[in-house]
Amino acid sequence: MVDLFKHPVAPAPPPPTPGGIAARARGAHRAPYLDGLNPEQRLAVETLDGPVLVLAGAGTGKTRVLTTRIAHILSLGRARAGEILAVTFTNKAAREMKTRIGSMVGEVVEGMPWLGTFHSIGAKILRRHAELVGLKPAFTILDTDDQIRLLKQLIAAENIDEKRWPARLLANQIDHWKNRGLTPDQVSAGEGAAFANGRGRDLYAAYQERLKTLNAADFGDLLLETIRLFREHPEVLRQYQTRFRYILVDEYQDTNVAQYLWLRLLAQRSSHGTAPAVAPGTDRPSPPGGEGRTVPAERSRTTSGLEQKNICCVGDDDQSIYGWRGAEVDNILRFDHDFPGATVIRLERNYRSTAHILGAASHLIAHNEGRLGKTLRSEGAEGDKVVVSSAWDSEEEARAVGEEIEQLQRRGQRLDEVAILVRASFQMREFEDRFVTLGLPYRVIGGPRFYERAEIRDAMAYLRLVAQPADDLAFERIVNVPKRGLGDATLQALHDLARARGVPLSEAARLMAATDALKPKPRAALRDVVAAFDRWRAQRDTLPHTELAEIVLDESGYTEMWQKDRSADAAGRLENLKELVRSMEEFENLQGFLEHVALVMDTDRGEETEAVSIMTLHAAKGLEFDTVFLPGWEEGLLPHQRSLDENGRAGLEEERRLAHVGLTRARKLARISFVSNRRIHGSWTSSLPSRFLDELPEEHVHVEEAKGGFGGGLSGYGHAYGGRFDTTAAFGSGYGTPGWRRGQRRRGGFDEDQSEYTQEWEPEGRMRDAAGGADRRAGDGRDRTSWGSSGRADAGAGGPRGGTPLAPLAAPSSPGGAARRGPLTIEGELVARSTGDPSAFAVGDRIFHQKFGYGRIRVVDGNKLTIQFDKAGEKKVVDSFVKKA
Repeated sequence: MVDLFKHPVAPAPPPPTPGGIAARARGAHRAPYLDGLNPEQRLAVETLDGPVLVLAGAGTGKTRVLTTRIAHILSLGRARAGEILAVTFTNKAAREMKTRIGSMVGEVVEGMPWLGTFHSIGAKILRRHAELVGLKPAFTILDTDDQIRLLKQLIAAENIDEKRWPARLLANQIDHWKNRGLTPDQVSAGEGAAFANGRGRDLYAAYQERLKTLNAADFGDLLLETIRLFREHPEVLRQYQTRFRYILVDEYQDTNVAQYLWLRLLAQRSSHGTAPAVAPGTDRPSPPGGEGRTVPAERSRTTSGLEQKNICCVGDDDQSIYGWRGAEVDNILRFDHDFPGATVIRLERNYRSTAHILGAASHLIAHNEGRLGKTLRSEGAEGDKVVVSSAWDSEEEARAVGEEIEQLQRRGQRLDEVAILVRASFQMREFEDRFVTLGLPYRVIGGPRFYERAEIRDAMAYLRLVAQPADDLAFERIVNVPKRGLGDATLQALHDLARARGVPLSEAARLMAATDALKPKPRAALRDVVAAFDRWRAQRDTLPHTELAEIVLDESGYTEMWQKDRSADAAGRLENLKELVRSMEEFENLQGFLEHVALVMDTDRGEETEAVSIMTLHAAKGLEFDTVFLPGWEEGLLPHQRSLDENGRAGLEEERRLAHVGLTRARKLARISFVSNRRIHGSWTSSLPSRFLDELPEEHVHVEEAKGGFGGGLSGYGHAYGGRFDTTAAFGSGYGTPGWRRGQRRRGGFDEDQSEYTQEWEPEGRMRDAAGGADRRAGDGRDRTSWGSSGRADAGAGGPRGGTPLAPLAAPSSPGGAARRGPLTIEGELVARSTGDPSAFAVGDRIFHQKFGYGRIRVVDGNKLTIQFDKAGEKKVVDSFVKKA
């Protein structure tokens, strides 16, 4: 017979009698840890009885409140260290909490065995009562790789095509069910039909049975099995309800349904001392603001007849941004319903950001309907307004950010206090490349650098092998990616043959494919690989390298592999692959691109004392920086189209919370930017500014006019754009094409009497404007940007493809009809004859240029200067654009 109380709980002593000697003596003791708390924080710390919800906005000191509250409970003797349950989401947060409490109350914190993450505490409870759920106390906790390997065995046993229904997809589905607290018998037939034509629920049941046979549990089981333990054995639940006098929860807005149910069972018990009856498996509609979501019906049960525990949950409904991994913002929104009579305390004094940043963030998040409501106010200076700017494309956006960071650095800003927060990881590539060019140190937080991502390394290995057949490392990496049945044995045979013949692995593969050394299936696969690379190398000299890269990724099956992968990160990997192909357009050929990447990868990755942080908005939660750049505020990117499509209004509100989180990471300066054109899925698209921009309050926002280049001006928040070539002036010459003249006549900026632009081309046929924009290829000696009678530019390599028109040209700004513009340059060559008086500058003068920074003059030709810039290299500019340093 199983001993239910194998680890009995010793009877706890009663708390000090109110008004008694012990209570009075403790009350006379001064509590220095309360010093410095503001009134709201102190109220949250000292309200110890009953359910309490602390709504703690960004930067309001929630961690301090939570740790001080625990210290206060211990100091007053309201509970022993072992009678407090404190749960967090990460081991790092648990360690920090324990350190802070220890600094306030001393070593007593070492006796807090129930301070940790949900899963660590769940594992501790489960090991004590493992027999009651069909396990032994020494059960194994499987990691993701073991879980997928086990699921592959089950899928194979059921004769299911693993390529069509991959094990990783089933693992994600099972994890989703467990996050919602659903056992196999509680999964509806409709949900079970989502995998393998209705066999998902049966596979889930078989998986759970197999885990029991192996005496194993996965991470989801650490809570799911504990919930089942509490439901089926109320006497065990009663032990823990009696043990825990106080329950404290950090980041409550990020809890999923399973975590909610686990806490709810521990936090409530009937007045008769038994656990409340539950009816799992049914769903109820979510409350307003949470359309499209359902949660178990026991969450909607009334709490009449239930004794409320001393539970304190700390969180911020405005920072719930993890719905995609199961977090339910409804948990915090329904707190007062779940715990009637709960005290709600709002922490609204922000000690992080300036008044303008908080004003913009608060006004933005107020557009959400599904929130409890609070308004952050600054305890610091008013500061600078939030800056909103536009750019022509993502390349110009990255260039502008890089220049701004260099200016901040010159003004004494530390680079480790600067962050770039993007919505999607593919956005990072432009910034990484730009920072390498500028020599700015950077680090990617929460993931590898762009060129270090697994899918990019795989794609690069294919391209390297096309360019260099003797690249054995590249061959080893991709010979069986995607799976072709060429395993370790085949690769070892190839190595043996290559060493014996003194040839590269690719040549050894050709030789082995022509023999009977391998079985028919791997021999045919090897033959196909060799033939594919021969075909791609033959196309290398006839096709553009970008088109060749697309062909390689498609014909190899690599793109299809990720298209069939239904894991959460598969879509992001596909976006990264498309961004890789797009990035190749800046280079003349494949070899030049491969050399560039090699130099990027060779950048010193030593621990920099200072480096700009680049990360996604999701990874930035909990961090703060003096200066934050928020690029890509465009419809389809922020808010992200996939979130809108999958979750409707609930998805829109989570995207708005994500924007709110991004703004509140900034202490002193927040800069938002968007682009007029962006490459999406390999094609140029005219981007619309994010709807969130019009939800920002004008009194807290400064709209930055374009400095020239491709961005155009901003009207309102950028709903009207200038043309790409608005800042390219008639410098005593004009374009010679009829389309250019028609466009200029329509805008009043072309004078037939003016001399025409001269058009010069470098051997490789590339032309750039003065701002260093994207190339316009003309390998055949012709300008590929065509100008129609409408005065708009159509598909060039530097602008939208597929005939997408550019923005209309702006009206001239000068009385003479022609707008004041900068000089046109072609790869650093000035396209203008010398004009005006001789320059006042001399060779050797030290100068400063607003765009290129500091440099020294090497050649003076009239009013044209050839300057060696410290960071931008050699440029030719007109002397009116520089000043002496």
